[in-house]
Amino acid sequence: MKQNKEIIVQHLGTLDYKKCWDYQEKLFNEIIQQKLFNRENPTDIKPTKNYILFVEHPNVYTMGKSGNNEHLLISNEQLKNISAEFYKINRGGDITFHGPGQMVVYPILDLDNFFTDIHKYLRLLEESIIDTLKSFDINAGRSKGETGVWLDADIITKARKICAMGVRCSRWVTMHGLALNVNTDLNYFNYIVPCGITNKAVTSMEKEIIKKIKIELVEDAFKNNFEKLFNVTFKEENTLTLDIS
Repeated sequence: MKQNKEIIVQHLGTLDYKKCWDYQEKLFNEIIQQKLFNRENPTDIKPTKNYILFVEHPNVYTMGKSGNNEHLLISNEQLKNISAEFYKINRGGDITFHGPGQMVVYPILDLDNFFTDIHKYLRLLEESIIDTLKSFDINAGRSKGETGVWLDADIITKARKICAMGVRCSRWVTMHGLALNVNTDLNYFNYIVPCGITNKAVTSMEKEIIKKIKIELVEDAFKNNFEKLFNVTFKEENTLTLDIS
């Protein structure tokens, strides 16, 4: 079957985390069902679709399958006081924060259309963010043994994380993704042990260059870098007609 290297781009605006998670699951399951159909009907194979979702969430903490409950440092009552929600979810990784001013990206891809290598997938996601930050004069990189994108990762007293990542992959279909702190209120990270890492700080683009940045500009730069690194084409979709209930 010919690989489908087109990715449908959907901009979801600001959306409740659970609604977005359910929508991800819907797309994810549709792709898997198409793969199962293709396997059982080799004379009627149809290409699987790929999506990339851009979204911002109201204040929410999410904890992956390997997360430690003790890394949420506040009670349910305190969560209400800071207008935040909390969900245990089915991605990898520990606890992180999503909120306004953060560029959240969920690639829902059939990696059979690209390459079946989850390590390569994660490294290319990181590279897409590293190249994006470079265009805003922010020098970022990786931290050995830790997923995500960092600044001054090799200097323990200065190391700080600017982009968290956590994915799920089943039958080579991905979901969840990454969260880049653009103009994020970093105070919300004080209520957790971010990603389970106790000795490194969290930062944002705004904090690093001391000015707010339009998230749309960051999205555009990210899409350009993602397209080049993954060798794909993007197809923008009108999201006004989407049924996300």
